[in-house]
Amino acid sequence: MNEDRIAGIVAQWRRERPDLDPDPLLIIGRIQWLAEAFDAALRPPFAEAELGNGEFDVLAALRREGTPYTLTPGQLSQRMLVTTGAVTKRVDRLVARDLVSRAVSDSDARGRVVGLTPAGVALTDRLIEQHLANEAAILRDLSETDRRALERLLATLTRGVRP
Repeated sequence: MNEDRIAGIVAQWRRERPDLDPDPLLIIGRIQWLAEAFDAALRPPFAEAELGNGEFDVLAALRREGTPYTLTPGQLSQRMLVTTGAVTKRVDRLVARDLVSRAVSDSDARGRVVGLTPAGVALTDRLIEQHLANEAAILRDLSETDRRALERLLATLTRGVRP
């Protein structure tokens, strides 16, 4: 990891502004650096499948629902924590590739549902196996105890920054 650079930044702030506590950078800076590093490490299988950022999230959200692998655009938006506009753009691209379909809702003729096609299910199943294996490889140097502690700490941090 690039933690020496982050520690160096903190040391510089301590020198330049001793009246401030730069220690939060030791955590937040590392989380931000890790987010970028994780994206770079985890993105290649999606890029190889010609999926743009967020498109796998649509496929995965639908697949996690179980048969018949359908959700409304609003439900997709909630599950993916993005706007309905972002969902629409992603779904449009996936429809063009025949990975998802749009249909009229059985319960509301005015509503629409998005569903995985058989090709979408197959691609999602293949990619989630690769994705989870890549994530496990990233975490391989952490003991089970460290993983559980990190999960707990990150859950606590997440609760503290929810909008």
